[in-house]
Amino acid sequence: MSGKKRGNRGSPSGRLRIVAGKWRSRLLPVADVPGLRPTAERIRETLFNWIAPTIEGTRCLDLFAGTGALGLEALSRGALFLDLVEVSPVAVSQLRENVMQLAAKNVKIHQIDAFAFLETRRNGQQFDIVFLDPPFSDGRYQDLCKLLDECGWLSSGAFVYIEQDREQSSPVLPHGWETVREKTAGNVRYSLLRKAA
Repeated sequence: MSGKKRGNRGSPSGRLRIVAGKWRSRLLPVADVPGLRPTAERIRETLFNWIAPTIEGTRCLDLFAGTGALGLEALSRGALFLDLVEVSPVAVSQLRENVMQLAAKNVKIHQIDAFAFLETRRNGQQFDIVFLDPPFSDGRYQDLCKLLDECGWLSSGAFVYIEQDREQSSPVLPHGWETVREKTAGNVRYSLLRKAA
């Protein structure tokens, strides 16, 4: 994602480290875009521990992909399909290079605004896991969750991960959604939501 200030990520400056899975410890360059930094390694570790029993074979959507930290971590750990959505052309260029470097399969990269992507015709496509990590200053989580729900982007029982400033209010969730897990790390609050099966 982009546009946030965060604490120490545990990775060398300008590099994204895959935490676990088939690409464990692989280092990937991070695009030189102001404020663009991967989700902290310890947060990714916790998140993927939460979803480990269900990630194998899933279809994932990484909105506000930025560095691709969340989506590529999911692929490394067994997700089958990944769609990366990012509006910055510089970040998209680096995402393409990183996907090629990993020889990752079943990845689609969309250079488009996240809201515009969700409002497009989806041709029946649904996702099992969605990562929402927008800039804290523009974190319209409630609107994003509403679009995911009402436009039919989510499979039955799908997970939605959100990352936000701990001082921000939690979004009002669509009917039938629940917060499964939630933690804080530094100035970040991160939550795993689930749509009712």
